[in-house]
Amino acid sequence: MDVAVVTVGDELLSGETENTNATWLCRRLTERGTRVRRVMTVPDDEADIARVVNEFHAEYDATIVTGGLGPTHDDRTMAGVAAAFGRDLEHSQDVEDWLVEHGGYAAGDLAAGTTAVPVDARVLHNVEGVAPGAVVESTYVLPGVPGEMKAMFELVAEEFEGEQTHVETVFAAEPESALVDRFERVQAEFDVTVGSYPGDGVRIRVSATDADEVAAAAAWLRERVDGGEE
Repeated sequence: MDVAVVTVGDELLSGETENTNATWLCRRLTERGTRVRRVMTVPDDEADIARVVNEFHAEYDATIVTGGLGPTHDDRTMAGVAAAFGRDLEHSQDVEDWLVEHGGYAAGDLAAGTTAVPVDARVLHNVEGVAPGAVVESTYVLPGVPGEMKAMFELVAEEFEGEQTHVETVFAAEPESALVDRFERVQAEFDVTVGSYPGDGVRIRVSATDADEVAAAAAWLRERVDGGEE
């Protein structure tokens, strides 16, 4: 299952807010065996959101959009997603009833637009906040507040699945450029993918769907790199 992640918010693009939602979602999706193919951040602009959602809907099995939900002037995500699918926004009686029953709100106290979702969307109730999420075809719309986003994702987590990838990490004290020959040899010897990440030494990431193959390749590397200890 190939998935794209879209985070929405001017504050993300300006650097005022760290984009922890993207990192968390990518990790959870990978844990479930899905492949995250694209991560993109877009501004609070309806046309930008609609364009990216439309593009990703055509390319990937599912798209998760997080951020920009609510009734305020800069919350444009629901409108953008609706536009991507040629739909209007409409009041959801389901959302209103749920907020009254479970959120402790009176219907008259809800700000205009709080209950608006795209026509024929599947509503995702917000167990940690107010703004609802929605599923429109293969696009999942989640809040941007991290606690709300995480809780809502868990409501649909089982809809994201694929073959589990197993990972082991090998540490090397050598320069990355000096390790190229062993990267080539281990991939020729074993059916694994190897990634290298320099920093304080080099972190070598060995991954595959076969856990035994990963373990064997990691052991092979540990015997052949200098300073290869965790």
